[in-house]
Amino acid sequence: MESLEQLYKQRNSLEELRTIVKTMKALSAASVRQYEQAVIALAGYYRTVERGLHVVLKNTASTPPATQNTHQHPKLRQSRYRQRLGSIVFGSDHGLCGRFNEDITAFALERMQSTPADPNNHVLLAVGARVAANLEHEGHMVEDVFLVPGSASQITLSVQQILLKIDEWREQNGVHYVYLFYNRHSGGKGYRPTGFELLPVNLHRFHRLEEEVWPSRSLPDFTMNREQLFTRLLRQYLFVTIFRACAESQASEHSSRLSAMQSAQRNLDERIEDVTMSFRRARQNVITSELLDVVSGFEAITKTPSNKT
Repeated sequence: MESLEQLYKQRNSLEELRTIVKTMKALSAASVRQYEQAVIALAGYYRTVERGLHVVLKNTASTPPATQNTHQHPKLRQSRYRQRLGSIVFGSDHGLCGRFNEDITAFALERMQSTPADPNNHVLLAVGARVAANLEHEGHMVEDVFLVPGSASQITLSVQQILLKIDEWREQNGVHYVYLFYNRHSGGKGYRPTGFELLPVNLHRFHRLEEEVWPSRSLPDFTMNREQLFTRLLRQYLFVTIFRACAESQASEHSSRLSAMQSAQRNLDERIEDVTMSFRRARQNVITSELLDVVSGFEAITKTPSNKT
């Protein structure tokens, strides 16, 4: 049986741990909101870039070869099957977020086997040291590891670094397909692993905007060179897509950590209650024992001898 002093120290340690958990829970809740707002703010700009690409591609019979999607041409897809794959996996730098990194690792490795590229001839970029360690544990070499942005304002710099890495892959490593793998935030439902083909860009999706009603009375037009405008808009499209993936992953990470901290706090509350009850019982036993000693001592002192001389 644990002593009164041991129970007292244990209860204090649990109380300190609960304070840490509550702090982490509050930080995660605030961070989730921060990244959710970043995704919402980005939605309007993303829609603008989409419509711009739709206008540039309108009434064009051909598209730049570098961005043509070959998924709808089986023969062409078969001939390009050996083209190299570049995968960008978003995870975390820190733990205490449940199976966040394990889930996206398993999903990415499974999805890479079904891409039109050669799954055995690929390069990997990990955003987050934890997910990089998981990928290497599964036997896959990670070419580079980027730190996870510490706040929404730092995502822009990370996206610029990723875009530079993609350019390097395409120019020096012969990468044709680029995929993003990240945990998509699902609000109160947590997250779900998601894969997205970043390159080649499926330009048909911009043509489908023709079916939608234009939001203003004036029909759009442009005066600058079509190819130059297309290149700039496409660059913005890639930037916004990667930015959204990073923000979604960050929101999912903090949401998962928030859930883990809530579970940890419930467990700590139950454990503290148990230790407190044990401490009170032990203290009561000590008090009772001391009182019995006092009573016994008092009786021994005041007891009159039965035989007097």
